[in-house]
Amino acid sequence: MGEGFGARLRAATQARGRLCVGVDPHAELLIRWGLPDDVSGLARFSQTVVDALADRVAVVKPQSAFYERFGSAGIACLESTIRQFRAAGALVLLDVKRGDIGSTAAAYADAYLDPSSTLYVDAITASPFLGVGSLQPMIDKALAHGGGVFVLALTSNPEGAAVQRAQGPDGRTVAQRVIDEVAQVNAGVEPLGSIGVVVGATAGRTGHTFSRINGPILAPGLGAQGATAADLRTVFGDDLSAVLPSYSREVLRAGPDPAAVREAAERALSACDKVLMSDR
Repeated sequence: MGEGFGARLRAATQARGRLCVGVDPHAELLIRWGLPDDVSGLARFSQTVVDALADRVAVVKPQSAFYERFGSAGIACLESTIRQFRAAGALVLLDVKRGDIGSTAAAYADAYLDPSSTLYVDAITASPFLGVGSLQPMIDKALAHGGGVFVLALTSNPEGAAVQRAQGPDGRTVAQRVIDEVAQVNAGVEPLGSIGVVVGATAGRTGHTFSRINGPILAPGLGAQGATAADLRTVFGDDLSAVLPSYSREVLRAGPDPAAVREAAERALSACDKVLMSDR
C-alpha cells in the first residue's frame, strides 16, 4: 500500500487549495452550454471541464448518475474523464452514494476502489443507512489501496433531516453516530485519516461534534444550493481544519468557456480561503 488517501488529500489541498468541484452534466446544464443532451454533448462537456480544471483543482467530484443515464457509452465517457483528471494530478471523488451489505458491498468496492478496475478512483461517497458496518468492504478496500470513502452524515437536502437527526437510545443523532464510528476508523492516523463524512454547508448550527473525526469533511451545498463560504463557520465552528468545500453549479454555469470556468473556480476558492485561513 502506498500513501493513504488522507495524506494525499492533505498534500493536494496544500498545493492547489481546499476546493472540490462537482462535475454534474445534467440535461439543463448541457443545454445551457449549447450542447445536445446526448453522449456527444456529455463528452464535450466533460472534456471542457478537464481542460479547465484538471491541472489546478485539488479534488473533482463527478456525479456518476449523469453518466450512467447514457448507458455503456456514458460509462465509457466517465472512465475517460476519470483517467484524464487523475493524469493531471486532480484527486477524483466519484459521487456514487453506494451502500449495501456483504458481497454486494464488496463488489462496489471492486468497481471503484480496486486499481485494476477501469472505474478506479481516489475516493467514493457511500450511504451508511444499512449501518456503517455494512460499508466495511469498501473501507477495507480503500485502506488497502490508498483510497478514501466519504460517508453521508448530514446531507444538504432538507429531506435528510428526518432520518439523519433522529435520536437513538443514547441520545446521539443518527448523524452523530455515523461521525463517531468514522472517527474510530481514523483514530491515530497521521496526518489525516482516509475515511471522511459528508456534511452539507446548508446544515446550519447542528449541535454535532466534528472535532474527533480525524478525517476529511466534504461540505457540499455551496453556491447554487444556497450556502455561502461564511456558512462553513456556522456549521463547523472552529473545526475547519479538515473541511473540504464543494461547489458544482456555481462553477459550471460559467461555461462553456474554459477560462470562465477556471475563473469561477478561483472565485470559489478565494471565498473559502477567507474563512478557512482564519482558522489557522
